[in-house]
Amino acid sequence: MTVQSPTPFPRPEPLFEQVSFHRQELGVILSLYGRMVAAGEWRDYGISALRDVAVFAIFRRTAEVPLYRIEKRPALRNRQGIYAVIGSEGQVLRRGHDLAAVLRVLEKVRPVE
Repeated sequence: MTVQSPTPFPRPEPLFEQVSFHRQELGVILSLYGRMVAAGEWRDYGISALRDVAVFAIFRRTAEVPLYRIEKRPALRNRQGIYAVIGSEGQVLRRGHDLAAVLRVLEKVRPVE
């Protein structure tokens, strides 16, 4: 008689799903980021992956409020669009379904010093 033993370390179930940027999305964002760093406009970034939103925050200097936030909210897929660019004051600069089209607003906008 053989006894089947349980696995020594059972894989825990995730507590919740996280929203994150996929490799292709990060490629589009980092391409723009690299151009803006080379132009001297941006200096730092931060990425957050939360339950309902993924955020790519762009900074002029490290220890300040983000200049822009690029957000991915899958819950808005059937409404305004999954992607949004949000300014430092919280204003939505552009929202849509196509990331590259949404990011075009950042190529035109020059931040105020």
